[in-house]
Amino acid sequence: MNISILLPYKENYSVNNAGAVSLFVNDIVNDSVYKKTTKIYGNTNNKKLLSTNYHNINFNKNFFQSLNYQYVESFLKFKNITNSDLIEIHNRPKYVSQIKKKYSNKLFLYFHNDPLTMNGSKTLSERKTLLNSVDMVIFNSKWCRERFFIDFENKNEIQKKTIICFQSSSKTSINFKQKKKIISFVGKLNKAKGYDIFGEAILKILDKHPSWSARVYGDEPREKITFKHKKLKILGFKNNKIILNDLKKISISVVCSRWEEPFGRTSLEAASRGSAVIISNKGGLPETTKEAIILKNLDAQSLYNSINELIVNKRKLLSIQKKNYNNFKLTHSYVCKIIDDTRAKICRQNCMDLFNIKKNRPFKIIHITNFNRRFNGRLHYNTGRRLNNGFIKLGHNVLTISDRDTIHNNRNLIDLNGKNYLKNKIIENANNFKADCIILGHADSVSIETLQDIKEKNKNLKICQWFLDPLGKNGPDFIKNNNRISNKSEVMDASFLTSCPSILSSKINNAYFIPNPADKSFEVLNNYEKNCKYDVFFAMSHGVHRGQLKKGKVDKREDFINKLKLRNKKINFDIYGMNKIQPIWGDNFIEAISNSNMAINLSRGRPVKYYSSDRIAQLMGNGLLTFIDKKTCYNDFFSKDEMIFYDDINDLSIKLNKYKKDFKIAKQIAKNGKKAYLQKFNSTIVADFILSKTLNYKSKFKFIWEK
Repeated sequence: MNISILLPYKENYSVNNAGAVSLFVNDIVNDSVYKKTTKIYGNTNNKKLLSTNYHNINFNKNFFQSLNYQYVESFLKFKNITNSDLIEIHNRPKYVSQIKKKYSNKLFLYFHNDPLTMNGSKTLSERKTLLNSVDMVIFNSKWCRERFFIDFENKNEIQKKTIICFQSSSKTSINFKQKKKIISFVGKLNKAKGYDIFGEAILKILDKHPSWSARVYGDEPREKITFKHKKLKILGFKNNKIILNDLKKISISVVCSRWEEPFGRTSLEAASRGSAVIISNKGGLPETTKEAIILKNLDAQSLYNSINELIVNKRKLLSIQKKNYNNFKLTHSYVCKIIDDTRAKICRQNCMDLFNIKKNRPFKIIHITNFNRRFNGRLHYNTGRRLNNGFIKLGHNVLTISDRDTIHNNRNLIDLNGKNYLKNKIIENANNFKADCIILGHADSVSIETLQDIKEKNKNLKICQWFLDPLGKNGPDFIKNNNRISNKSEVMDASFLTSCPSILSSKINNAYFIPNPADKSFEVLNNYEKNCKYDVFFAMSHGVHRGQLKKGKVDKREDFINKLKLRNKKINFDIYGMNKIQPIWGDNFIEAISNSNMAINLSRGRPVKYYSSDRIAQLMGNGLLTFIDKKTCYNDFFSKDEMIFYDDINDLSIKLNKYKKDFKIAKQIAKNGKKAYLQKFNSTIVADFILSKTLNYKSKFKFIWEK
């Protein structure tokens, strides 16, 4: 198993300045059965590193991007990162969405701090998204996990995707007769750690018990709290190995934090070395050892009383020391086995899933889009039905929900827009059908909360969306369409666009281009076999649901086509959806295109990479010689012997006249075009691309548009 571990940016993975996260990672990797195939990635200026399997992430800083974003992008550029069997992210939930864009294998997220204080997990929505985005969430204490699940429903069910994995320490033999009369404090010397409480109490203790001394390990440049005593040594920040060695001699260790400690490595290590541990009842501190003395009140007097009692009662002191040591179980090997077993279980499940997929296991799919049932066949020829045919031809079990029909037919005084009815219908279907995958197409009325609710009940469920409308900056409804595709992206395992994802206004996870699919059962004409009465077909509309021209509506395509007609009076055009000629639909559309040799594929807005309206599938698929603007870059997919590419209106005029005259060549290109389109962009191949990316399996098909 190849494992890549990503530390937080600026986490100091060094011998002399290592933090708790670095120490934990180093200790666990050293005991792991996957030690030889694990690589650790981080960013530090220190040259003396904890281990040799560490790789430093260096990058040229860009003032206009966050350092954390640049750090993760640089991590993803390392050779073989995206092919790792498992990536483990430590203490940075914000990194998850960025990594998911380019990585599709197993992903673990470790929390070493309170999730509600960290960017990327503060809100309920963020935490639900995280739970759906990773394969396992690992907490360093029960307290941290309880914080993560605040405001969740069905917490017991949800927690199946999480484990508690406490921090660990080595365990060495202790001679209790060699324990010295020393009291220790380890940590930042600030009020959050309770250093002021410790200092006030320890001065009284040292005055009363002159045979005892105290040692303080730590510093705090931002907060000056000063205590002086001839028996008090302030040693500053020390290497962890030095502290562990000193703890063998220390009798009492104090951890009196005011802040909610996520766990408490200091008290853990003190217990492993047989110290009597005094702690505050904050956060995960009580989970570090069951034998700790918990302060009744978090003040200097209470701490003084607890220390004084142990000094006076030597039997009690020795008893607590021995209980801490003898009952200590959180060794590196113990904790590492929990993690390794979890790794093996999750990745073994992945292998089982792949095995089932290779055996052509049929998936259960809920396909939610507008199937236009209320239009009585007028809009039957749509992409949703083409894709649906593809899913079924692949042998999958498909349950369809027509979202807009459902809303339209179920409005009432209580539910004015019908959305509550739709929500309940989707949830009921999901509960009863238990799908492997939910696929949405332009399903704007389906809320992100509905999808999150369903995913909470079905941990293995995958969700994706497809989107056909233009997304380019100079296209119609630019802001609206980009918002539509991004609004639910945080719960999507993949998103599929009929535009190149690079043109999106903001990046989203796992976005892929898909072509407009053709289907042999829909595209039944072979126009290249006959002499049609029209030269060129063109059709547009002011909206499929409107079904007719809208007064005052202006479309720049009308200007283009009218200019084209004026320049080419010998060309016989058949045009719909403009110049007071109503648009055509359904079988009337099929009848109309059967009468033309050629067609212009002209989409709304300026041409952008790979975008085309879904008309292209009908034009190419029915054997019309199809003309398209070069700036769409469709020459990445088709040759000049399959499709005609033009530069501008002048170039288009020349080529229309050329192929009207070169009749035989035009017919051959049209024939080649139909064959190529139905081979490369048919509904079965496009449907399998959607499923393979969403469900993470290797398809038997070759996708020429995937780079």
